[in-house]
Amino acid sequence: MKKIVQLVLLAIVVALGVTVWDGFYVLEEGRQAVITQFGAPVGQPITEAGLKFKTPFIQKINLFEKKILIWDGDPNQIPTNDKTFIYMDNTARWRIKDPLRFMQAVGSEARAMTLLDDILDGTVRDLVNKNDLIEIVRSSDWSPEFMISGQAASDLIHPPRLGRDKISQLVLEAASKVTPQYGIELLDIMFKRVNYIDTVRLRVYDRMISERKRIAAEKRSLGEGQKAEILGKVERELREITSGAKMEATTIKGKADAEATRIYGETYGKHPEFYAFQKSLESYRDIIADNTSLILSSDSDLFQYLQSVKGE
Repeated sequence: MKKIVQLVLLAIVVALGVTVWDGFYVLEEGRQAVITQFGAPVGQPITEAGLKFKTPFIQKINLFEKKILIWDGDPNQIPTNDKTFIYMDNTARWRIKDPLRFMQAVGSEARAMTLLDDILDGTVRDLVNKNDLIEIVRSSDWSPEFMISGQAASDLIHPPRLGRDKISQLVLEAASKVTPQYGIELLDIMFKRVNYIDTVRLRVYDRMISERKRIAAEKRSLGEGQKAEILGKVERELREITSGAKMEATTIKGKADAEATRIYGETYGKHPEFYAFQKSLESYRDIIADNTSLILSSDSDLFQYLQSVKGE
């Protein structure tokens, strides 16, 4: 009898232990739970972390992520409004805002990813179809910062009407109207990558190369014109400087010659005979050389001084 009582007590303790073990649970940080009883939700979703209690064996815990999740779509080929085919690779951030509605409408995160594929891919496709390529590839705050032959680039390439950022915001606004019925909140969406398809990419590269060559030719032509203008200005300034220097040198030389003539005149005016004598000596030096024979008349100025020297 005593042994039977011990077995009963042991069974009761085990049953209580299992009951407590199944009745208490710990909700981790970053998780939220919905309690169901025979498949039906019971009470409000539990979003605060900590030690929680549920009815053992009858109620079940359904755990969902509370933190922000990442949706990464598959690249899709989409035509733009100007009939250019591009590959779009998009990503978005979302979270489970209403776990009860999420459990009832979706059920799991894997199913939610598939649902977001349909919603976001379709919304992106609709807005890309309605806009030209420039609206997808240029940011909303893009503005030209370079000049081409004195003409602003904006005159050649118009800035986008909306731009990539505003279009992604429009995608977010449109998709956010659909996701609340699934208990999902979209936080943002971003165009991760935009690329041309292979056939279009080659044509774009050729057009880019041609455009760059045209711009380079214009730059070189502009540079050659500025070079010719600078060289002409330098040549003109050089001639002006040279002409001014020559004129100044001629003026200085003329003043010096005039001053020398004045000095010579004053000096020789005081002693005219000495001047005549010196000039005659200079003439001797220029005329008489080795093996020189002179025939002079008796009244020649040169003979006058030679005769005076002979008389002495």
